[in-house]
Amino acid sequence: MDNSSGVGVIDKAALILNALEAGPTSLAQLVALTKISRPTVHRLAQALVHHRLVGKDIHGRFVLGGRLVELASAAGEDRLIAAAGPLLLQLRDTTGESTQVFRRQGAYRVCVASAERPVGLRDTIPVGTQLSMKAGSAAQVLLAWEDHERLLDGLHGARFTPTILAGVRRRGWAQSLGEREPGVASVSAPVRGPSGRVIAAVSMSGPIERLSRQPGRTHQEVVVQTANALSEALRKTGD
Repeated sequence: MDNSSGVGVIDKAALILNALEAGPTSLAQLVALTKISRPTVHRLAQALVHHRLVGKDIHGRFVLGGRLVELASAAGEDRLIAAAGPLLLQLRDTTGESTQVFRRQGAYRVCVASAERPVGLRDTIPVGTQLSMKAGSAAQVLLAWEDHERLLDGLHGARFTPTILAGVRRRGWAQSLGEREPGVASVSAPVRGPSGRVIAAVSMSGPIERLSRQPGRTHQEVVVQTANALSEALRKTGD
């Protein structure tokens, strides 16, 4: 399908923003992902930085800018958050455990939506919580489908290994046992944006004593179904 609007500079800017959807991106990666010449990508990316539609992380990589968050708020909704609410409630009620959606922001993953188990021992992660990208099943999911350079960078100092991430890609879901916090288990699956790139992770988490040491065996199917439903909701709203 031809995605050209007929206005070249706008189309190229859109390609850059789409390439940044999955996280921090170097100039070389932008060139590879957009197929636009290096000088043009650099010029357009710097112009987008000027308007705060694109930002830079501490390593100088390009990221989606804060102005996009402000515009989404002004529009009255964030499509991911709006679609996630009822699906997380359903997942919580089905599993009896706390559920979350995480998005990557630079070196962290941020909880953008959650539904907590109402009573008893639970894993509480309020919306807005920043967690490490080096541990936990959601971090595994958000890293597993990155390109080679980002994957190697993300594995430095991580609690998981390349073999674990290869298993995540093969199965389509991840599990963790005490990686992020002792005694806590979790299961996560990828959420894909309209372009097909992984942009978020749906997770459920709780105490190992309740989820067992193989939480994926019991819960992977419903977690994957929830992530797929959220991906489909984003695809429909993006059409």
